[in-house]
Amino acid sequence: MIATLIKKVLRIGPRGAVPKLKHYPAETHGLHPESISACAMRVVKTLQGGGFKAYIVGGAVRDLLAGREPKDFDVATDATPEQVRRLIRRSRIIGRRFQIVHAICHDEVVEVTTFRGENREDANQQTDEHGRLTRDNVFGSMEEDAARRDFTVNALYYDPVRNEVLDYFNGVADLRARRLTMIGDPAQRYREDPVRMLRAVRFSAKLGFEMDASTRAPIHNMADLLLNVPESRLFDEILKLLLSGHAHACVGRLRAEGLHHDLLPLLDLILDQPQGERFIRQSLENTDRRILEDKPVSPGFLFATLLWHPVLDDWKRRMAAGEKSMPALFSAMGETLEAQRKKLAIPRRYDAVMKEIWGLQPRFEQRSGQRPFRLLEHPRFRAAYDFMLLRADSGELPEEIADWWTDFQQVPPEEREAMLVEEERPKRSRRRRR
Repeated sequence: MIATLIKKVLRIGPRGAVPKLKHYPAETHGLHPESISACAMRVVKTLQGGGFKAYIVGGAVRDLLAGREPKDFDVATDATPEQVRRLIRRSRIIGRRFQIVHAICHDEVVEVTTFRGENREDANQQTDEHGRLTRDNVFGSMEEDAARRDFTVNALYYDPVRNEVLDYFNGVADLRARRLTMIGDPAQRYREDPVRMLRAVRFSAKLGFEMDASTRAPIHNMADLLLNVPESRLFDEILKLLLSGHAHACVGRLRAEGLHHDLLPLLDLILDQPQGERFIRQSLENTDRRILEDKPVSPGFLFATLLWHPVLDDWKRRMAAGEKSMPALFSAMGETLEAQRKKLAIPRRYDAVMKEIWGLQPRFEQRSGQRPFRLLEHPRFRAAYDFMLLRADSGELPEEIADWWTDFQQVPPEEREAMLVEEERPKRSRRRRR
């Protein structure tokens, strides 16, 4: 009872965080309402016109203040989902555990979320034996909503109508200092949701920020809590990390914090080998470059590169033991994928892509007869070719093979016959004479 009273007097938010609101007017934050998408601006004005609070929140505000272009704009409000739905004609309520509203404007969707709070009676707030929140779905005040967010730089609210930024936890100061700081007690917040450790890695790598010492300290000893996270959610978070445009930096930080052991444990085996490390680095840097250039990226291709060296090592071991090349390769594929599934379960929908890319690699060394022509027509040729180039760039395959295949694609079709590898052409001619 006394603790509850003290909490109210001090305005202590959830998990012991103490909100202290700061207002940043236009002349101090440097943002412009024109930087907000027309759809998000329309949503904010509509909700404010209906008598509700409404702000651009989270990553969009953080990115704008950091001079980056946000991918999307989210809105937080004190209106309930039903009230939002009544005010915004083209919208729909989604979600079961915690309802949100999608406001639709042509090809843009703005996510509108009601301020979330902490249930004082704990009726809707439940944890498992490890302290992870399993149910936490009540509405609350703006102050509580800010305290529930993970990092200070993600707890910023921008009102584009008044052109001011509202900051409860010194997020603006942390952003200017390029510092990532957890709101509340980091160990408790990680225990409630272990995925926050992965988010800390992703945001620090993406933004180029250093983690605050107290934010970083518990991670190494709490990494095993990730084993309690549902596999689908864990995979989604890893995919976000790998497709962040900063995958190379993220993987480096995952390893530095000891978080990769139960996610991609094979990374240790790969990164300890100079050739494997070079292959992975080039693969991740290539992925980052494609994302920054707004080019498509295949998760199946990316996971094929991350798991290739365990496949390659097992393949070589099996052939040395007397197995034939292709059966040995397919056995190595299966063993590697099953070993990975005991940790981070990569969805089986990616298996076909990975296996086809891996299975086509031996065929790039066959440059005689009709085999190069058949490979060129394979539906997965382009992905397998890009994969082969990475192997050549890392020194795993002779550059001459990569150059040959690059030229083979580029010359006119009638000239390809003359490119077939010289020492193998006589065998092909004798078959024709028979």
